Amino acid sequence: MKVYKTILNIGILLGVVTLSSCGGNNKTPGKQPAVLTATDTLNKMVLIPGGSFSMGADDETGMADEYPKHNVQVDSFWMDEHEVTNQEFANFVAATGYVTTAEKPVSKEELMASMPPGSPEPDSSAMAAMMVAGAMVFSPPDHAVPFNDVSQWWRFVPGASWKHPDGPDSAVANNGNKPVTQVSWLDAQAYAAWAGKRLPTEAEWEYAARGGLSGKLYPWGDEPLNSGKPKANTWNGNFPYHNTKTDGFYGTAPVKSYSPNGYQLYDMSGNVWEWCADWYDANYYMEGEKGVRNPAGPEKGFDPEDAGAAKKVIRGGSYMCSDEYCRGYRVSARMKTTPESGLSNLGFRCARSILHK
Repeated sequence: MKVYKTILNIGILLGVVTLSSCGGNNKTPGKQPAVLTATDTLNKMVLIPGGSFSMGADDETGMADEYPKHNVQVDSFWMDEHEVTNQEFANFVAATGYVTTAEKPVSKEELMASMPPGSPEPDSSAMAAMMVAGAMVFSPPDHAVPFNDVSQWWRFVPGASWKHPDGPDSAVANNGNKPVTQVSWLDAQAYAAWAGKRLPTEAEWEYAARGGLSGKLYPWGDEPLNSGKPKANTWNGNFPYHNTKTDGFYGTAPVKSYSPNGYQLYDMSGNVWEWCADWYDANYYMEGEKGVRNPAGPEKGFDPEDAGAAKKVIRGGSYMCSDEYCRGYRVSARMKTTPESGLSNLGFRCARSILHK
């Protein structure tokens, strides 16, 4: 099963993993008019003024897929001021009866399709164990572990879902203003379509995260993350076994807990990773179009570390990122995972295009 295959073979800093489940389609909703709907009463949308910017790493500390830096132009668009919350997602589920990817058992056909070609069919007991509904949960050890073995702090938990992000015994009660997690790209797409919105493109996301600043490492500028007043919800201490909670939180933080960037967007750094619309291709910056207007990313995904699984882009870092481990909270940092994945530190926010007459 891809869950276990990816844990064993993962070569990425975050430790995002693949979950197979019942399908959905990958079509992005069309452009929507700039009219705020009832769903915006919880999550106000901010108008992001269009313009040009240099996309990619701002210094030599970026990952290989953040180069070369290149000019991109984006039109004005709307963007949620904060990540979609548990309460907002609950409203969507109540209105539609939607069932998320993590809540659906995996079929035998999906399980076999996720395994390497020619793999023998698991015995009945192993098959049953791998077909249950669930998601990947952050389960930190109490001691130092190698960073190249993410199975040391991730485990598949049957019954984990957006309603029960840490497993069946957990719940989102009294956490309505925290970002929803354990939602797949397919789930985020469904919510966005219901709300009359869409997922942001990767270019839009980075442009918005920069908040009008040019050539800066973070949404607030170049000041180090941990200097002065806490600026984002990240990992403090020694990852993954000791978190000092210097920024005030161990896991996810309520949205708007930290100062916004120049566009008045909250949590563009840290808290939870956020889904983007684009497929991920490690070579896209090198081989893709340069100087284009409103780039929508590559036509298909390519991850050289896991070539058999097409992935979508995720951005922004999470409460699990630190200087010693991930640094995903930099505005140019890119990460990826499959559209079916659900994780303890992965959520989303929405965007909306402005139709021009």
